[in-house]
Amino acid sequence: MGRGKIEIKRIENTSNRQVTYSKRKNGILKKAKEITVLCDAQISLIIFGSSGKLHEYISPSTTLIDVLDKYQRASGKTLWDAKHENLSNEIDRVKKENDSMQIELRHLEGEDISSLNYKELIALENALENGLNDVRQKQMEVHSMFKRNSKILEEQNKELNFLMQQHLAEGERMLGQWI
Repeated sequence: MGRGKIEIKRIENTSNRQVTYSKRKNGILKKAKEITVLCDAQISLIIFGSSGKLHEYISPSTTLIDVLDKYQRASGKTLWDAKHENLSNEIDRVKKENDSMQIELRHLEGEDISSLNYKELIALENALENGLNDVRQKQMEVHSMFKRNSKILEEQNKELNFLMQQHLAEGERMLGQWI
């Protein structure tokens, strides 16, 4: 005896709908894996549930990009254009630049320098010397600013002491007149 036919329409009960979704999602993922193994097919399956959660399966013998490229060629539909390709290339370029900068930073910190050749070591030494000179120059600027501020504070302190002495003398004179 076979299963009875069901009417294909939205399941109104939230709990029943979630159970059905979970079972059918697992079933379709299982079928995708089976067809990949049995028929050597290249499969890419992407499922977004009502909550927005992503479930995916991609055949081990391919990548999502390869499947999408094949789809684009076979269907004639444009999934992305030259602008997106340029953005992808720009992302790759920035990633490489970032990697390069991280390596350079490690070298400046004295790490991984055994792999550098003589010219690279000389360039690194020059960069470090220039950086050290910049730090010393900034240190001197801060030191002179500190000395200048100290002198200003010292002069202001003397001026305030003088004014305080004048007020005290004036107060004593006034007190002497009242007595």
